[in-house]
Amino acid sequence: MSEPKPERTIWLVAGEDSGDQLGAKLMRGLVELSDRPIRFGGVGGEAMAEQGFRSLFPIDDVAVMGYLPVAARLRTLLRRIRETVRDVVAARPDVLVIIDSPGFTHAVAQRVRKRMPDLPIVDYVSPSVWAWRPWRAARMRPFIDHVLALLPFEPEAHRRLNGPACSYVGHPLIERLDALRPGPAEAKGRMDGPPVLAILPGSRRSEIERLMPVFGAALARLTERFGPIEAVLPAVSRHRALIERLALAWDAPVTLVHGEAAKHATFRRARAALAASGTVTLELALAGVPMVVAYKVSRIEEAVARRLIQVPTIVLPNLILGQNAMPEFIQADCTAPRLADALAPLLAGGPERDAQVVALARIDGLMRLPDDDPPSRSAARIVLAARRAA
Repeated sequence: MSEPKPERTIWLVAGEDSGDQLGAKLMRGLVELSDRPIRFGGVGGEAMAEQGFRSLFPIDDVAVMGYLPVAARLRTLLRRIRETVRDVVAARPDVLVIIDSPGFTHAVAQRVRKRMPDLPIVDYVSPSVWAWRPWRAARMRPFIDHVLALLPFEPEAHRRLNGPACSYVGHPLIERLDALRPGPAEAKGRMDGPPVLAILPGSRRSEIERLMPVFGAALARLTERFGPIEAVLPAVSRHRALIERLALAWDAPVTLVHGEAAKHATFRRARAALAASGTVTLELALAGVPMVVAYKVSRIEEAVARRLIQVPTIVLPNLILGQNAMPEFIQADCTAPRLADALAPLLAGGPERDAQVVALARIDGLMRLPDDDPPSRSAARIVLAARRAA
């Protein structure tokens, strides 16, 4: 009788809620594919805890974004980095997986590499080296052995920028297509009756405050032109009161809905969308919703971005398609008249709408994985085979 195989030891380090969600799915994939038991450790949140994970400390201690919030909690962040490094070194895992949040997780990985030079380190979610600060790709090579990319163009970007080995493992939204895609009746209803317009003003307070007045004015212009429009705004729960207050100033009616299920139901019914640039544009693309994309930042952020951003578009579906199929209106171009003029043909139907529908239909083929594997299992295979890069 053969001896049982020793357990694997895999340490996961996430730094915010989105990484926690990825980590939980990765844990499930690893358990399903591993030929032996796995002992997990590291830093995670509630979703990972539901998979039996015990975090070294609460993930909220390090879930900080932006220069000022980071500066305010710098002592805590540095202490948590040191504690995480000590924990990894003491555990001596078979592999370390850092998940997104590069400000925290890369600091951990760099220090671990110095202490444990032979430990394989996998980075789940590529930093946006293809968009700004491209030199980061080459700087990752000494402490990252493999990058698991969520977007299909990222492996080529890392190759071009001399970054670490990089594999496309699929975006987690691929696993939610059933919730995003309209059924036959919903698809037919998109072009029947008063048009449903999904309005997505962003998930951060600053985005919402800048875009809500412009989006409300654009909706008023469209209503004057079309008559009744069923405007639906899936509100981010943590900014619900702010969105409700700003919506009261709109001259056209809008219905606020809450929760993921209500947001996806809106996407399945929507004839078009007006959205802030971000991951939501990829959700809309997978749902087949033609869209107009807008964004506004402060003048200081604009000045920095103009110097650093390296891509011809900030819209994720456009980057995946390799064409600017979805119009974008940024900064001074983000005005109510321009947004309304761009949305009008998407609501009315015609060549502009048809061109977007054709482009959006290509997204599936570009994002699909071989054998239609779920992204979590695709990522788990690479983690289980991880080796220290030569």
